[in-house]
Amino acid sequence: MKGGWSGRLEGEQATGRSPNVESGRQTIRVLFVEDDLKIASFVVKGLREAGFAVDHVADGEGGLYMALSEPYDAAIIDVMLPKLDGLTLIEKLRAQEVKTPVLILSAKRSVDDRVKGLQTGGDDYLTKPFAFSELLARVQALIRRASGVSEPTRLTLGDLSMDLISRRVIRAGRDIELQPREFALLEYLMRNAGKIISKTMIMEHVWEHNFDPQTNVVETRMCRLRDKIDRDFGKTMIKTVRGVGYAIKEAS
Repeated sequence: MKGGWSGRLEGEQATGRSPNVESGRQTIRVLFVEDDLKIASFVVKGLREAGFAVDHVADGEGGLYMALSEPYDAAIIDVMLPKLDGLTLIEKLRAQEVKTPVLILSAKRSVDDRVKGLQTGGDDYLTKPFAFSELLARVQALIRRASGVSEPTRLTLGDLSMDLISRRVIRAGRDIELQPREFALLEYLMRNAGKIISKTMIMEHVWEHNFDPQTNVVETRMCRLRDKIDRDFGKTMIKTVRGVGYAIKEAS
C-alpha cells in the first residue's frame, strides 16, 4: 500500500460501495481489489463509464470481507496485495464456495504463474500492463460464461444489422461498406445501443490506448461513419450528446 492510502477513490462512499448503483435497476456489480492508485482510478472510471457498479478495495483482507459479504457478478483481483495476497484471497473464496468469476491481474508473465493463478481458482489471467478494452472484454466474457449467455454473431437495431462473422453491414436492405476501424466503432456502439458512450471509452475500446483530449480522431471517424449509416436514409441513428459522447438508437 502506498503512503497509507485508505483505498477509496474520489466519489466513493465510506462503505467502499459504488455510488452509481441505482435502486430498482438490475446493475452488474464488480469487485476490484488493487492497491495501485493510478491503475485503480483508471479502471474504476472505465468500468463505471461502461455501466458497471464498482466496489474498490485496496488490500486483500478488505477484498475478502467484501467478497464474502456482497454478491458480485465478477471480481478483478491483483496478485501483489498488502495484508493478504491475491492468490490466497482467491483460495479462501473458493474454500467458502464463493463462485464469483475472478479475473487475476499480475505483472508476472510466465506460463507457470498463469497456470498457478488458474489452478488456485481464478477464471482468467491478465498481465500488466494491459489495455482497458481487453480487461473490459475479459470481464464481460466471464459474466457471459457464468450466466450461460452465448456470444451473438449478429447485432440488430431497427433496420440496421451487422454480421460479426461475414463482416457485412446492412441498413434498410442496402449493403454498407465500412473500413475495419469503422466496423469496430459501429460494433461497439451497437453492443451498447441506447447508452451514452464517452470518447474515452471509444478510444480505449476501438483504438486501445489512453484518451488524448487534444485529438479529434473520434470526431473524424464518427463523422465518416455517420455519412455511411445515416446520410442516405432520412432518419438518423447515431446521436451526439454534447460534452458527453455518442449513442446509437433505433431511428424513429
